[in-house]
Amino acid sequence: MLSDMTTIFEAANSSFLKAEAETILIGVSERSLCGSLMLHINETLGPTYSNYFVDVEYNRNKDGKLKTIINGNETPVTICCDLIVHSRGKIIAQDNLIAVEMKRNTHPKSEKDKDKIRLKCLTKDSIDDLWSFDGTTLPDHVCRYVLGVFYELNIKDRKVNIHYYAKGKQFKQYLLTF
Repeated sequence: MLSDMTTIFEAANSSFLKAEAETILIGVSERSLCGSLMLHINETLGPTYSNYFVDVEYNRNKDGKLKTIINGNETPVTICCDLIVHSRGKIIAQDNLIAVEMKRNTHPKSEKDKDKIRLKCLTKDSIDDLWSFDGTTLPDHVCRYVLGVFYELNIKDRKVNIHYYAKGKQFKQYLLTF
């Protein structure tokens, strides 16, 4: 499934960069860019993932509670990812597919590091290494995203620095020119 999510994201990103290069270069907000990327991911999902939704800044669980993760200090932290692909709690076997955090390279390193930590938490198989997926219930805190993507835009150099996360760890990083 990780291979599928990576392929879907890369195809959508390629389409996004071709269609939106001019918009990126004029400096529109990250939220606007995530909305556009959302459309490209949605088009790329195809029939296999037709029961999934692509949402920008979605912050609720199925029961309406705020989404939370457990940070490195074992403290619940509310989250609102820039963009997610998920079933909105309907497919318990694999509710969460892709989480994307987008930042410009001009943001402070501390903000970028927070996003990377969030992606590590979101892609872990369990929240506290105690919760075990039983196939019937969702965890109290968000986890089990198949793919996490840290997406850093460098407008001046027309580059995107992409970091991939899975199972709580970064597994790939590369630069693209647009």
